[in-house]
Amino acid sequence: MTEVLTELYGLVDFESKKMEGYESENYRIKSGDLCYVLKIYQHEPGLPELLQAENLILQELATLDTGAFPVPIPNLKGAYLSLDEDKAHIYRLLSFVEGTFFADAQHTAALFHSLGHFMATLDKQLLHFRHPALEARRIVWDLQYFLHNEILVQHIEDESKAKIVKYFFLQYKEYVLPELPHLRKSAIHNDGNEWNLLTKNEKISGIIDFGDMAYTPIIHELAIAVTYGIMGKEDPLSWALPILQGYHQILPLEEKEIDLLYYLIAARLCTSVCNSAKNKKLHPENDYITISERPAWDLLHHWLTINPTHATTSFKKALGMPVKALKTVEEALGHRHRNISKSLSLSYHEPIYMQSAAFQYMYDRYGNTYLDAYNNIPHVGHQHPEVVAAAQRQMARLNTNTRYIYDLLGDYAEKILTKFPASFSKVFFVNSGSAASDLAIRLATNYTQKRQIMVMEHGYHGNTRIGIEISHYKYGHKGGSGQAAHILKAPLSDAYRLAEPDDGTIGQHYAQLATQQLEEADIAAFIAEPIVGCGGQVPLPKDYLKNIYPVVRAKGGVCISDEVQVGFGRLGEYFWGYEMQEVVPDIVVLGKPMGNGHPLAAVVTTEEIAQAFDNGMEFFSSFGGNPVSCAVGMAVLKVIEKERLQENAATVGSYFIDQLTALQGQLVNIGDIRGSGLFLGVEIVKDSTGKEHDTLLASQLKNELKNRKILVSTDGPYDNVIKMKPPLCFNKNNVDQVISEMASILGAAQL
Repeated sequence: MTEVLTELYGLVDFESKKMEGYESENYRIKSGDLCYVLKIYQHEPGLPELLQAENLILQELATLDTGAFPVPIPNLKGAYLSLDEDKAHIYRLLSFVEGTFFADAQHTAALFHSLGHFMATLDKQLLHFRHPALEARRIVWDLQYFLHNEILVQHIEDESKAKIVKYFFLQYKEYVLPELPHLRKSAIHNDGNEWNLLTKNEKISGIIDFGDMAYTPIIHELAIAVTYGIMGKEDPLSWALPILQGYHQILPLEEKEIDLLYYLIAARLCTSVCNSAKNKKLHPENDYITISERPAWDLLHHWLTINPTHATTSFKKALGMPVKALKTVEEALGHRHRNISKSLSLSYHEPIYMQSAAFQYMYDRYGNTYLDAYNNIPHVGHQHPEVVAAAQRQMARLNTNTRYIYDLLGDYAEKILTKFPASFSKVFFVNSGSAASDLAIRLATNYTQKRQIMVMEHGYHGNTRIGIEISHYKYGHKGGSGQAAHILKAPLSDAYRLAEPDDGTIGQHYAQLATQQLEEADIAAFIAEPIVGCGGQVPLPKDYLKNIYPVVRAKGGVCISDEVQVGFGRLGEYFWGYEMQEVVPDIVVLGKPMGNGHPLAAVVTTEEIAQAFDNGMEFFSSFGGNPVSCAVGMAVLKVIEKERLQENAATVGSYFIDQLTALQGQLVNIGDIRGSGLFLGVEIVKDSTGKEHDTLLASQLKNELKNRKILVSTDGPYDNVIKMKPPLCFNKNNVDQVISEMASILGAAQL
């Protein structure tokens, strides 16, 4: 190095110190009162042209402030790039920029405003700068080539983290990619991070390291500066605003650029964590990689909780931009009721006008984010990227019906059957749990040549004619036509009010009550949910099915387990609800979570029952088992396994019950806590001693939780049971949020 500095630059008396560097070796050189940075690069094709472009940019910026940017220093021959004899290395000398790193400075609103001001000043100076090497450049750190990072997701070992990155890749494709051709482009620094920015006196005083510069949409500069500025902040959105304001003062932003900013910030974070994951595998001994990626992950998780509309609206208001007036809830409701029957019910006293969702979060049209502790249909999470991608891919290839042969149908049926005992060998695909329940009864009556069906009190099995006939929740309540002659109703236990240990005695007793009805019956089938959801999340008592199933079979009937709400690992310890009872049914009904929101359901049964149904009358469902549905179903099963969501349901569900139990000890209004995994019910009572139902308080709790941006629902014969069945990605922090708000609401009600 001494020879290089002396022969190329004429420096004789100097001190050198090695500095951090990624694509070059960097040395700080002090000679008298002057400081320089010597950069040594491995010679690669195209690199000299890029370094020449960088030098031209630095010379252009030097006209603004020679102390704010590195200035290229020519060698003794007047050249700004030097090669060694074998042309293996390129040498370059720059002036050293003094200042305190942004990472080490005290962060204030004034400093953040200065950051925006500084970056805009830089960008404005380069608005008309063009260079072919820069325009031809393709690097993963340039957000217009963000999708080049998608292959790196495979290096993220934690699937719960990888899915968030995949989600934002999908959002980028949906919102950003179509708009890229319409954005203003220019040469930008492209890496305004906390270790490249320098400060003095609460202002940005300089910037270094132009190695990632790009010719790209200008808004990327701001997105990157905001991303690094708000990392580690408790309220990142509020810290972003002064950066935007400072930038907008110098280089006014366009509305379409602000519309993309939320997604571009997420894209920069994803770029960072993807490359960190790759580098961790390449350099496992480097602890710094793990430390430096942690704030990026923290912000990425937090970013998911921010409604994109809220972020964009906040950005626009801070800049004085007009915000589009939105349709009110009343207007949207009026439009709905003009064409949709009011029999299609709505949740909450004041319904929510939803726009989008991600995993356990839902976003309304007005910028609010809701924690979803209620919807069990998006089983693996709202808009899970792997499920969405599976549907998109298959829809682009083939979507037809089961009268044609395609591998997905057989593959998916085979995969489903691996989750069942060997006695199950046939799958019938349909589009909804209602259709599946209807078909299950048809299978049972066809096989047994009998008509009578025993159902559970307060049970619900669908909206078809047969579904309503076998649903006491429908036929026995308002608007129902009463119990049909061929329906037998088994009483549902109230173990909470019996105040007896669930050691099997209660199950035997209630099974005996049902058996008495079966003595004179010509029974075709007994159908029950392992946990009766509409009955108030009531689990069947221990050994109930063990006692009733043999009686049904002895009478020539078949046993049907309705797993529409509780199946696919929701119960945590059990993949299917019937496993809780240590029985094996003859027919199983599947639905809701099976397609994660895509209309997909099925009936699973034995060879014998299926053969009896093959009597000459064709069974056909136009959309049941179509290729897209099969692809979606396969993706759901894959995600459950990859992300270990059944285990998560067990762990988080147990934690949820523990926290609810602790809350129960403080509040007289919590009567009973029941369920398993992430299928829970909390019975609200006027006093836990008297156990009197409190329908009004349960309604108030549900609606006030909604006002506090948490979604739950109520059910049960007295509508006093808070039911919670969130997506299986629900976590302990989410539980803490629910518990905190429940404690606040019920605590106030108790005063």
